[in-house]
Amino acid sequence: MKVRYLRPAKQMPEIYLYRAPVDFRKQANGLALLVEQELGHNPFSGALYAFTNRQRNKIKCVMWEDNGFVMYYKAMAEEKFKWPKPADELLALTGEQINWLLDGYDISLFKGHKKLHSLSRREQHS
Repeated sequence: MKVRYLRPAKQMPEIYLYRAPVDFRKQANGLALLVEQELGHNPFSGALYAFTNRQRNKIKCVMWEDNGFVMYYKAMAEEKFKWPKPADELLALTGEQINWLLDGYDISLFKGHKKLHSLSRREQHS
């Protein structure tokens, strides 16, 4: 497995995917303003927010880190990101899911197994 040094950490506690495309002329301050005004979130909380453009071939991730904004930018050379449909304005992700998205996977297809609850032996045989 290839190590990706500039990627969001898998153990990041808060990651949000903004589902609607945004104007990619916006830089970190403009995206932070969107987080604050449209989502009602505090852009200085340390949470990571991911955005895409209308063509879905670019992604920007923005987060506040101690004394300034950090912005991660990726532009696909040929393909597009498999961005989830905009059912809700915002989608919470894990660090693993944001990295799958950055690798080009369709994260809406990644579903875990359903949870089973143990039954007592008596319930199993009745």
